[in-house]
Amino acid sequence: MGLFYDIITLMNAQKIRSKYLEFYKKQGHAVVERAPLILTNDPTTLFTGAGMQPMIPYLLGEAHPKGKRIADSQTCLRAQDIDDIGDNRHTTFFEMLGNWSLGDYFKEEQIGWMWTFLTEEIGLDPQRLYVTCFIGAPEYNIDKDVEAAKLWQKKFAEKGIDAKMADIGSEEQGAARGVNPGERIFFYDGSKNWWSRNGGPETTPVGDPCGPDSEMFYEFDFIEHDPKFGENCHPNCDCGRFMEIGNNVFMAYKKVAEGQFEPLDKPNIDHGSGLERIAAAANNDPDVFKISLLWPIIEKLQDLSGKDYASHTESMRVIADHLRAATFMAVDGCVPSNKEQGYVMRRLLRRAIRYSFDLGIEQNFLQEVVPTIADLYEADFPEVKNNRDNIIAVLVKEEKAFRQTLRKGLRQMQRYIDDGLTGEELFTLYDTFGFPVELSTEEAYKQGIKLSDNWREEFTAKMNEQRQRSKTARKGQFSGGLEGHDSIHLKYHTATHLLGAALRKVLNASDLQQHGSNITADRLRFDFNHDKLTLEEKQAVEDQVNSWIDEDLPVSFAVYPTDEALSMGAIGAFGERYGDEVKVYSIGKGDNIVSFEVCGGPHVEHTGVLSEDGKRFKITKEESSSAGIRRIKAVLR
Repeated sequence: MGLFYDIITLMNAQKIRSKYLEFYKKQGHAVVERAPLILTNDPTTLFTGAGMQPMIPYLLGEAHPKGKRIADSQTCLRAQDIDDIGDNRHTTFFEMLGNWSLGDYFKEEQIGWMWTFLTEEIGLDPQRLYVTCFIGAPEYNIDKDVEAAKLWQKKFAEKGIDAKMADIGSEEQGAARGVNPGERIFFYDGSKNWWSRNGGPETTPVGDPCGPDSEMFYEFDFIEHDPKFGENCHPNCDCGRFMEIGNNVFMAYKKVAEGQFEPLDKPNIDHGSGLERIAAAANNDPDVFKISLLWPIIEKLQDLSGKDYASHTESMRVIADHLRAATFMAVDGCVPSNKEQGYVMRRLLRRAIRYSFDLGIEQNFLQEVVPTIADLYEADFPEVKNNRDNIIAVLVKEEKAFRQTLRKGLRQMQRYIDDGLTGEELFTLYDTFGFPVELSTEEAYKQGIKLSDNWREEFTAKMNEQRQRSKTARKGQFSGGLEGHDSIHLKYHTATHLLGAALRKVLNASDLQQHGSNITADRLRFDFNHDKLTLEEKQAVEDQVNSWIDEDLPVSFAVYPTDEALSMGAIGAFGERYGDEVKVYSIGKGDNIVSFEVCGGPHVEHTGVLSEDGKRFKITKEESSSAGIRRIKAVLR
């Protein structure tokens, strides 16, 4: 570690994690392992976004196999924070220290333990601590949480601090009112201090448990309030002076009907503290990127780039956060793709690669950074280091596929500096250069390129035009571009699927998509997004297709709901719009499925028939079809 790091670190994050789990173990809690970032039993969210999410069944009444007192450190990912990365406290990936009482202890024990942990175990200055409580909702017969406020007040008094209470209400009211001398405990409304799965009391789903919460804040008193966040500062202000470090949810009610709540027979405690933020508070530095779980990544980026953090702060923060997130996504089985979790992973990686150009890192670098991340979690999450080689393989594959595309796309962006970007041009960047529209608009902002007022409508119109062209082209023509339905057409159709699969494998291009095809009795034609193939690549593709033909793989199909098929990884035609159900053809079986594609058919029943009469698959031509689109013509002869 560098000297700077040694100076700023008073108590590293790894030690805080360990202290927290040991502390709650002493209070009779069973410490459980983290849940994966992608929960198989919760289809409502893409990722585990809060420490309590894996605990929902038990908070709803199911008995936990480990008992009524549980603690953990849960890895979380919030994709909605991607665009916020770059400031000193937001991260897409974070750890949440959690403890739960499932019908056991309640407010007095939880508040007492958290006070002890923060002020004695971690050593935070109580003069820097502030708390918030629920102001009440008389329209629902829910009282103001004076009980929690008085318990906090008692703890402050034990440290010789006279903690006055203040009614705030909404965040806007807080900005108008501010904080008066001596005030430590603040009452906010349901927008800030009420927990349910869907907002405040008025939007809490009927049948759900819910209740008031009490948040804890640390004050960086050397930070001046920024008036752009409101006239006055208060704990829930976003200016950076106050940082929320934890939340205690007192799950005491159940919504039984609209406007009606009943007390739970056995109320629960749901606590979550952000590890990164507590570590920042322990450093008395609001920059979470200077803690021991992130600073070594920054140091690695400094070494690789020759640039320093002070002058390239935003770029290094974005890269460090996104690569840490992508690393854990890979550990938990996610791979970059154009759908759901894979799309978020792809977006994170592409943003990290884009920002590496700002550091002058224009060569592949992910394989240099991942080991640093793995080392940081070796003791507590050894699965990261144990899967290091696989993580590197997954991330580097995406990096290699995108870096060349990025160079071309950035050069193309330069053409729009003077005249600005329209939605049609954004579509070109997407269609030809593989730039997600979010990356293009972000890059435009970075370079000061103006976007047309109706760019989104223009972009959507071009997407719809492409879909319509795709549909029109298939009218009167069998799906897959077949000219006829006899045996040779079926062979070529099957060979087209093998060709697409071989291209993705040989070129390491998981995002390669079909952009058109045509099949006659004499040859097949396949259009796809990629750069020109080398002679070696063409030969490798041919060899791979012929290898699969020689394996005589079975060809079969099944009908799935469209969403299910796509979630299973079925590849669809670019720009296609599907109905409620699709037919998916598989080539291979078991662990050896080489192609899994949405297709109307028909195909041969097994690949071996493509080699009848000694025929082999042969690429006859590889050429440009349009900007960014290549065309292969091939035969069986």
